[in-house]
Amino acid sequence: MKRTVVIGFLGNNLDGGKGPSRWEHWRPTVAMCQQENLIIDRVDLLHDRRQYKQVEIIRADIAGVSPQTEVRSHLVEMRDPWDFQEVYGTLHDFALDYAFDPDHEDYLVQLTTGTHVAQICWFLLTEARYIPASLLQLSPPKPKATLEGTYSIIDLDLSRYDRLAQRFDAERHQATDFLKAGIATRNAEFNAMIARVEQVAIKSDAPLLIIGPTGAGKSELARRIFELKKSRHQVSGAFVPINCSTLRGERAMSTLFGHRRGAMTGAGTDRAGLLRAANRGVVFLDEIDELGLDEQAMILHAVESGRFYPVGSDTETISQFQLIAGANQDLAKLVAQGRFRADLFARLNLWTFHLPGLRERREDLEPNIEFELARSTQRRDEQVVFNADALRRYLDFASDPASEWRGNFRDLGSSVTRMRTLAPRGRITSAMVDEEIARLTVQWRAGHTDPDWDLLIDVFDAETVAGLDRFDRVQLAEVIRVCRATSSISAAGRELFAASRARKTSSNDADRLKKYLDRFGLDWKSASGE
Repeated sequence: MKRTVVIGFLGNNLDGGKGPSRWEHWRPTVAMCQQENLIIDRVDLLHDRRQYKQVEIIRADIAGVSPQTEVRSHLVEMRDPWDFQEVYGTLHDFALDYAFDPDHEDYLVQLTTGTHVAQICWFLLTEARYIPASLLQLSPPKPKATLEGTYSIIDLDLSRYDRLAQRFDAERHQATDFLKAGIATRNAEFNAMIARVEQVAIKSDAPLLIIGPTGAGKSELARRIFELKKSRHQVSGAFVPINCSTLRGERAMSTLFGHRRGAMTGAGTDRAGLLRAANRGVVFLDEIDELGLDEQAMILHAVESGRFYPVGSDTETISQFQLIAGANQDLAKLVAQGRFRADLFARLNLWTFHLPGLRERREDLEPNIEFELARSTQRRDEQVVFNADALRRYLDFASDPASEWRGNFRDLGSSVTRMRTLAPRGRITSAMVDEEIARLTVQWRAGHTDPDWDLLIDVFDAETVAGLDRFDRVQLAEVIRVCRATSSISAAGRELFAASRARKTSSNDADRLKKYLDRFGLDWKSASGE
């Protein structure tokens, strides 16, 4: 069997006493060796130089009540036993030098003696497994009881506490469910991203960057991050959302940072600014990529220092807030183009989350449709449901790659709201779904006024065309126009590469055209419309 070893401080007052009267009061270091069900093989006693005589008294008394218990003394010198840094450093060094042998010994750290600071440090070192031990807590006897008192052992391996583990798992599930607005999403990548957002939101007050297309839910996620932090008492201020695309010039500076009276035309009174309003709260700068470079510089200073100058003021304003930024463009590319500050991007890029659009989460269509219906039911207090065939029809259309959903979940919500509003007797029918499909198809088609787009839509689906760079769209559309106006791939090649052939740098125009079409998965038949 393993030996049991107790590590702890010699109590200055609790373990004191010299004469026979010392046996009349409870002494925890002696009492722990008197416990009927706790056999201690060794006590490692920490003490300072002034306690040598007391150590010998305790050693003798333990030998009298528990002859098999060995007592080892360890000299530990601390100038201030109430200084957290000094106490933790001293005990940390002790733990590193101690020859632990967990294969042959079980360890207990005795918490009853020592300052409260020492008790906290013991706990931290044990929980971090610098000391491979459980905690031993001793309690004095109740009146009319024996002097041994009682003890309890606390194991900090939380994995052994099923109820605690289940509770923590449940709380974390509730947090991620809250961030998803209670929607039972099925997209694995999205769910993993939300789980990571939950971890970061709870543990960090550093800036967060959420990148995603319009309507993907950036604003809603930012608000829910704020609400989650507020429920954990991590913020006490307000949530201040700001759409940066509406801010320009002096108005942007004034809106964000405030101004002093007379600082600009129309500034008849002082204005605090939205960053000041977010003190101790969260600022959400949506479409931060639309901010000017000067505003970006001031935002960076405000985030890093919690201070900024209102327009027209020589006095700094103080506001401590967490920044959540939203963008629908690749900020790294904007930095390379000189349109976004590299230092601000570096500050934002600590925690970056890519929020996928509806096209990347087709499996989440059904739960989001259910959510939109439930949300409108709460607002209107009138339940509306799909007929089974109508729901199948709508899901088939919504999940078709040709369905554009340019506004992503925002467009989906509007679509469901229209059908819900017009639903007779609380039922969305197939006829209503067909009407909505026709409306969306016309809406999406009307949005394309680009002739290149219209031409390419005859060859590819809308999703593929949307994924092409503008340069490729223009070039590819012109190639297809020539293919459709000529009788053969050779004739099309001669027209497209006439200048190269005249310079004698092109020898096989048809082969060159074929390789170009291959890049886009096309052949002559599909390009020419035959």
